[in-house]
Amino acid sequence: MEAGASTGTRTTRFMMEGVGARVIRGPEWKWGKQDGGEGHVGTVRNFESPEEVVVVWDNGTAANYRCSGAFDLRILDSAPTGVKHDGTMCDTCRQQPIFGIRWKCAECGNYDLCSICYHGDKHHLRHRFFRIATPGSERVLLEPRRKSKKIAIRGIFPGARVVRGVDWQWEDQDGGNGRRGKVNEIQDWSAASPRSAAYVIWDNGAKNLYRVGFEGMADLKVVNDAKGQTVYRDHLPLLGEQGPGRTGPHGLQIGDQVNVDLELEIVQSLQHGHGGWTDGMFECLGTTGTVVGIDEDHDIVVSYPSGNRWTFNPAVLTKVQIPVPVTSSSSDNQTFAVGDLVQICHDIEKIKLLQRGHGEWAEAMAPTLGKIGRVQQIYHDGDLKVEVCSTSWTYNPQAVTKVASSDGSVPGNSSGERLSALLKKLFETHVSGDVNEELVKTAANGDAAKCEECLKRPEADVNGVFAGHTALQAASQNGHLEVIKILLRYKADVEIEDKDGDRAVHHAAFGDEPGVMALLAGAGADLNARNKRRQTALHIAVNKGHAGVVRTLLELGCHPSLQDSEGDTPLHDAISKKRDDMLALLLDHAADITLTNNNGFNALHHAALRGNPRIVEKFSLRSTDRRVSFAIFLRL
Repeated sequence: MEAGASTGTRTTRFMMEGVGARVIRGPEWKWGKQDGGEGHVGTVRNFESPEEVVVVWDNGTAANYRCSGAFDLRILDSAPTGVKHDGTMCDTCRQQPIFGIRWKCAECGNYDLCSICYHGDKHHLRHRFFRIATPGSERVLLEPRRKSKKIAIRGIFPGARVVRGVDWQWEDQDGGNGRRGKVNEIQDWSAASPRSAAYVIWDNGAKNLYRVGFEGMADLKVVNDAKGQTVYRDHLPLLGEQGPGRTGPHGLQIGDQVNVDLELEIVQSLQHGHGGWTDGMFECLGTTGTVVGIDEDHDIVVSYPSGNRWTFNPAVLTKVQIPVPVTSSSSDNQTFAVGDLVQICHDIEKIKLLQRGHGEWAEAMAPTLGKIGRVQQIYHDGDLKVEVCSTSWTYNPQAVTKVASSDGSVPGNSSGERLSALLKKLFETHVSGDVNEELVKTAANGDAAKCEECLKRPEADVNGVFAGHTALQAASQNGHLEVIKILLRYKADVEIEDKDGDRAVHHAAFGDEPGVMALLAGAGADLNARNKRRQTALHIAVNKGHAGVVRTLLELGCHPSLQDSEGDTPLHDAISKKRDDMLALLLDHAADITLTNNNGFNALHHAALRGNPRIVEKFSLRSTDRRVSFAIFLRL
């Protein structure tokens, strides 16, 4: 994850339509037999953008496909991505909960099937079913299976002959590169990722489990495929029809109008790990902006009338809309709108009864009792989807009490106390008095005098951690040079990593702080340090579009071509982001254009895939490898 990732509501993967989903060709497929033919299966490896996805087919081919506007792919199985429907059970095989797509009978009360049973012709074929892609998503009514076409799926299934694939990292368990094995069974790589692995018996007698979908990985490549079950092709959802990456768990989507209504100190605190706060962002206070992007961590990119774009934690944004009031049947006749703050019922026995027929009760919901959350969505039947305790659940409206409206007012408060004031009180109740907490907060806020005051206290630890970050990391992301100088004077460790492996240099890159980067370099910080995704500060700066940081890092002598966990160099990232200015900087500092990523693409191939002939021409003049495949150019 990028610098400053929080433990809050962000997720690192898309859920439905996410990395690891198993897919087949879709209705607008026009790429011949790249997939191996109709019904052949592949794995979603990553999203290049909300419109473009990379798939590794079981036959080993990897390429980019459309998932917006035109739909090249159908989702065969989303279980490997971790999608699950808590509180449900397949009424045939008794799987509990249902992972992947949920199929609910439209003609029988409370009757559900998992994907295997649905496509396996369980229950009445004349009955129509609702397809439910993810918990809380729109129900899609389908034609009876009796009238629908079935096709056989083929790929890595029991009986298939396989060799090591693109993500192989298991040394010579297979007997050596090119040695073959036979798939014995499809299994779960982890409890949270069903049907994401294959158990293989190699010709040398070795046996083991290998990833086929888990986190988008492809440890195996099929050389003689096998038949899986038959499926109702036209009943499968299209990859991208729900907008991967454009709608997050916060309920915001591209095109929404949003305001920042909270008080400054709360916004600054919530921005830690979500793009940080700079003085230029004052224009956002009291001004309506437009959502123009949602990144893979679900942070929101908002454009303002000035032309500036800023990245926000979704928790600081309020959607500007005409509230859709929904009246519950409770005695107090509450009405709700998206954005309302609500408190969950604290009585476990009462809420269990209230949840029947309203999303049901799951033991994992227990930590939410009595907690305050935000309404994300209101369903047609009045049930509420609420984000609470860093998770989202569906609640009976009678199981919650509104504590603040989406417009910021607090019910029953004649003084018109604002939502920001309420949140401030909630925030202040969590101040522990711990010196390290105080140190990190003052560093994040840029209070140099108070920071030094904290450090003089005998119990203070200059490298102490609060909310997952040190004071140096917090100050680095927010550009507080005077605070950083004080911390360095007190021997702050520049190489401490947070939970994502990010160091102070990563945080400075994320926060767009070239001055901080130079200061850290002078203190001996490793500019080539990598986080858990193998990203350097240069990767982050390129991805976030921070040209000043890119220039500073290169001038300070950082390595221009280290590869991240996907095999991408900063050059690959600059091409993906269509940043010619950064591309030129990297080339001027001897970036290696011959390195290939995990999909087998070097910078020239990658430029061709991104559909930018001008960049291709620029690279071709410099490249020693001019053999861009004819297949790639056909895609331009």
